[in-house]
Amino acid sequence: MARFGYTLMTEQSGPRELVGYAVAAEHVGFDFEVCSDHFSPWLASQGHAPNAWPVLGAVAHATDTVHLYSYVTCPTIRYHPAIVAQQAATVQILADGRFTLGLGSGENLNEHVVGRGWPTVERRLDMLAEAVKLIRELLSGELIDFRGEFYEVDSARIWDVPDDPVTIGISITGEKAVEKLAVAADHLINVAPDRAIVDHWRDHRQATGVLPEGRVIGQVPVCWDPDRDAAVERAHDQFRWFGGGWAVNADLPTPAGFAAATRFVRPEDVAEAIPCGPDLDAIVAAVAPYRDAGFTDIALVQIGDEGQQRFLDEAAKPLLAALRAELD
Repeated sequence: MARFGYTLMTEQSGPRELVGYAVAAEHVGFDFEVCSDHFSPWLASQGHAPNAWPVLGAVAHATDTVHLYSYVTCPTIRYHPAIVAQQAATVQILADGRFTLGLGSGENLNEHVVGRGWPTVERRLDMLAEAVKLIRELLSGELIDFRGEFYEVDSARIWDVPDDPVTIGISITGEKAVEKLAVAADHLINVAPDRAIVDHWRDHRQATGVLPEGRVIGQVPVCWDPDRDAAVERAHDQFRWFGGGWAVNADLPTPAGFAAATRFVRPEDVAEAIPCGPDLDAIVAAVAPYRDAGFTDIALVQIGDEGQQRFLDEAAKPLLAALRAELD
């Protein structure tokens, strides 16, 4: 059975607003919530980038039933993996076992800010694999000394360890990433409905003979609004970066770079890629390829802070009913 989620988009809303939306999303019936983890918005028009971890802690305390994901945290450059392990353990305690740590190899946009440069794709995957190994060791609650190619810890211990272990989802978007990370991930995160990647990931896990199948988590941007023209305008203003593809989006360093790279993207181009306006059937149709590709958890991104509360108040319940009727 598919589960449907709500995205706490830190790039487009402030921290207080995000917590309020999280509570409202739980009340209207979303199964889970994912929280992006950025230092910068994709485009300056989005206008926000609060720290994800205080937001996750506040949401964990303010909600009761929704599952929570970091979606996703890069544990290799801006954060040391030891700090990520401590953050994840703390949020899991606050969430009473409802938290999954979502990890990925990151984007230049967020990671270059600490002045350590931006590694090649291959090196980023190697760093991520080592970071996951270290995080898992620390989440045991044991005293750890660790010497790897990229990271060291000396006499490190997570003192507040949750009763429910923290499971880890990893963003895996290509064959090389599957080879390096399939066994390390409890769950798969992907940005596209790529059945081949899902099947390859599952094959790797089944070949071990011991690993459970795990969940597959995806995300679909939408721009619901009673006025379709207003929805298209908002989606173009704040989400035209989405069409660049991950190979481009991972490497651009600043919101100005994304603005320049997308200056020739037209509103109609965005409207072809993202369902815009009041038509709930169009949103269901956009979600269907993820279900068909084997995704178990599909989060919606409602574009724009200005339309967020109205989406939750007016569209979310009938949309969830339509999704469950058509795609469960």
